[in-house]
Amino acid sequence: MNDHDAIIVGGGQAGLAAAKALRTRGLHPVILEAGAEPVGSWPRYYDSLTLFSPARYSSLPGLPFPGDPEHYPHRDEVVDYLRRYADCLGTEIRTGHRVDAVTHDDVFTVHAEGETALTAPIVIAASGGFSRPYRPALSGLDTFTGNVLHSGDYSVPAPFAGQRVIVVGAGNSAVQIAAELAGHAHVTLANRAPVKFAPQRQFGKDVHFWSAAVGFDHLPIGHLLKHPPTTAVNDPGSYKAAILNGKPDQRRMFTTLDGDTVRWPDGTRERVDTILLATGFRPGLSYLDKLGTLASDGRPLQDRGLSTTHPGLGYVGLEWQRSFASATLRGVGRDARYVAKRLPRR
Repeated sequence: MNDHDAIIVGGGQAGLAAAKALRTRGLHPVILEAGAEPVGSWPRYYDSLTLFSPARYSSLPGLPFPGDPEHYPHRDEVVDYLRRYADCLGTEIRTGHRVDAVTHDDVFTVHAEGETALTAPIVIAASGGFSRPYRPALSGLDTFTGNVLHSGDYSVPAPFAGQRVIVVGAGNSAVQIAAELAGHAHVTLANRAPVKFAPQRQFGKDVHFWSAAVGFDHLPIGHLLKHPPTTAVNDPGSYKAAILNGKPDQRRMFTTLDGDTVRWPDGTRERVDTILLATGFRPGLSYLDKLGTLASDGRPLQDRGLSTTHPGLGYVGLEWQRSFASATLRGVGRDARYVAKRLPRR
């Protein structure tokens, strides 16, 4: 006999959305969350982080995001929202339960640190697509004698005052962090191609209004993409202007690092204090290693959130799992419903 109808690994936005979808189906899942509360990685993001989508487009199923629907929520508002969502969910949530491994022999057995193994016919991996910082293979990075950190380790700009800093990346977080740091340090935004910008508001409406209106936001084309497309940075009107003013300046990616010195494509060299990698994240799914359901690069073998190796195993919260919005607050609910409806029930 199984301990539970379903087990969800991860209690952030993806795990909470998965629990909501399973409960709608009449199941009673248990959520295993490694952290102290079911809010995902949000408390660890940098202090000034604000969503790039307005509150009206930043909700999980069944609970609208509070406040002015047109305002852009701050990180701490998201944390409070997730706390409230978890409280209203009516689902058992066990915090401080880091899952070590999942095995399968007719049913799934989930092993968590210091806990008796739990069994269920359904497991949803909802530990997110942003739990493992991606560190690119840049020439000389491993022997760089300056400071190297990932955007996941960045919180405030004050510690970098007066430094020479290179931010590597071309996405929203890279630009936001670089622009913030430029008020305190000499900052370069380094990338392989110039950053593309999209106005955050067009014709009086946020870009997410137009994306939803034309259907692109939830167009289920993720399984057709071999490589996720590069998206433009949402610009409220200040980021592109900051780069044009040289704060930060933007350059093509450096060719190599030597000690604490960087070499640029034009051959010039200069000393650098800090390399900040705003290069994204990858799914942290090592607890599935024993199942043989991960590719060699650690990505799950799945189709639109359903495991292609183990019926009963699903995923929620992966980037481009089904659509452009799959890994966002506004998108995980749709994906969770899709997965919950298709997982075999015993």
